[in-house]
Amino acid sequence: MKITAFINPYCPWSPGVIAFLNEQGLDYEIKDITQDRTAYDEMVKKSGQFSSPCLEIEGEMLADVGREEVEAWFRIRSKS
Repeated sequence: MKITAFINPYCPWSPGVIAFLNEQGLDYEIKDITQDRTAYDEMVKKSGQFSSPCLEIEGEMLADVGREEVEAWFRIRSKS
């Protein structure tokens, strides 16, 4: 499963999203949108959002999410 996490390390929701991915043992790539303008532009283009964190999972964008939304997305996908 390919996961890209577009994060702002100063955002209060980013640590919860990253903690969830770690707890699930998922591999992911972090793109720090505060240090990489190209990553920020990519996030905005793909998600339509200017806020983070955003996760791209197998091409599907979860925009401006917190831990709870990510957990819910994985719960729904695991039932399919």
